[in-house]
Amino acid sequence: MADLQVYVAYALPDREFVHPMLVPEGTTIGEAIERSGMLASFPDINLSTQAVGIYGKKKTLETVLRERDRIEIYRPLVADPKDARRRRAAKRAA
Repeated sequence: MADLQVYVAYALPDREFVHPMLVPEGTTIGEAIERSGMLASFPDINLSTQAVGIYGKKKTLETVLRERDRIEIYRPLVADPKDARRRRAAKRAA
């Protein structure tokens, strides 16, 4: 069994953290996040409530990884995108 090169990413409003790592074939997203140390570095991450994905597409913690996958831990939205878009449109129209 070969090791896979993957990346675990977590972004804060002012910077992004990307942890490259090697994991065995068959590793899941949840296992890779635990092994990456992100949960220890960022205790505010709660995988039971926060979404995760690979390259911007939501996935489950049980998703098996492939070579060069970039695992992303998503933070909750601060503002509703639809409301923000409406406010920008209203401001342009005024």
